[in-house]
Amino acid sequence: MNKPIIVVDKLRVIYNQGKSNEMRALEETNLSIYPEEYVIIYGPSGCGKSTLLYSISGLQSPTYGDVYIRNKAISKMTEEEELRLHQTGIGMIFQAFYLISSLDILENVCLPKVFRGEKPSDRKKEGVRLLRRFGIVEQADKFPSQLSGGQKQRVAIARSLVNNPEIILADEPVGNLDSESAENVLKILKELNDIDKKTIILVTHNPEHLVYADRVIHMKDGRITKEEVFKEKRPPEELANKQEYGPIDRSPESSELKMLMSSFKSLLPQQVDVLLVPFKAKQLLNHLLSELSDEQVSIAEAFMKELLFKNIDMQTFAEHLDLDLDEGGAGWNKVRARSFAERTQAIIEQVNGLKDSPEQSALSLTEYLTTLFHLKLTETQKLRFQATLKLRLESQIGQIELEKRLDTRVSADGVGIHKTTAEKIVREIEVLMLLKYS
Repeated sequence: MNKPIIVVDKLRVIYNQGKSNEMRALEETNLSIYPEEYVIIYGPSGCGKSTLLYSISGLQSPTYGDVYIRNKAISKMTEEEELRLHQTGIGMIFQAFYLISSLDILENVCLPKVFRGEKPSDRKKEGVRLLRRFGIVEQADKFPSQLSGGQKQRVAIARSLVNNPEIILADEPVGNLDSESAENVLKILKELNDIDKKTIILVTHNPEHLVYADRVIHMKDGRITKEEVFKEKRPPEELANKQEYGPIDRSPESSELKMLMSSFKSLLPQQVDVLLVPFKAKQLLNHLLSELSDEQVSIAEAFMKELLFKNIDMQTFAEHLDLDLDEGGAGWNKVRARSFAERTQAIIEQVNGLKDSPEQSALSLTEYLTTLFHLKLTETQKLRFQATLKLRLESQIGQIELEKRLDTRVSADGVGIHKTTAEKIVREIEVLMLLKYS
């Protein structure tokens, strides 16, 4: 874990060099990626992010510089070493799936093992295991044309994993999928990182995907411009090194909110609050909702905006959620609508409580979270919990540090809350702080 698994060293890629149509796809680029990191390369179309990914995979030859995998330069690898890298070192996932239409799904998944000459029974066993894991084993004997886009991408992921590589490279893997299928694929990639400890490098132009990453590398015009760190997995000595690109942004704020905030500098607080309502409504709804249809969510979001604009009260909000879709409501059932409205009201009341002094707000928030998550805390834990919340409310610590302190053992001066519960608490607090903003 102390050494990077991938090092990009002074990499440049120039197409048609020296000709009138010369194009510089990648300027001098330096990047280190460590084992078990989830790194997203983010930027607009044509910024060089896919060129960087394909250079890391060895499918794109550099004009200058080099890429090292486990301290070995790809350009210096023998034919056998490069073949081994592509077969067992790196798994690729593409936007276009690239499934073989004449092979059934199981055969597509097992194809990388065929090239390695493994026994049919062994490769079939592994292929079935992966298809079962991703919930598509019943599609094993079908052909790609019979599957949905989301199912095809899960097959492509299974294929990339069949030889158990430690690095997964994904090039806009959800670009052709609907929102539900895209979310399922992104969750699978996150699970591969969290559970299987795979190193994930994903290319995307969609800011909604960035929340899945440990680190986000921003690119523009063939250059890395900055990075954001959401969860630090690199060793301390790496952080001491001077970066070759822009500043490190360790703020966990959503990219959408950052873009909004950048245009708010000349506005009054009341104007900012009004402009933030649609964003607040979406975030609060995402935070609270379980599975509902897109239409039910969309209509509920409209009612949520009306509630936050104070155009309707909580009772009317609940009634609108319960109305049938053909009557202009959100089509929820009465029990769900009532419990959702009560939960929303509890959050809004807690937000109003955060406008007191930091000490009083932290005390109120401690009581609210203790009740909400059924926490059994000792007196020492309660005091530390309250002190930690006060620091977050005063913005003296960020989201990552908050979760770390909550999850740290009591004997190590932490609050001693289980990691899963700590993550839920942090999500609740971040939503409360967003709604408090005015």
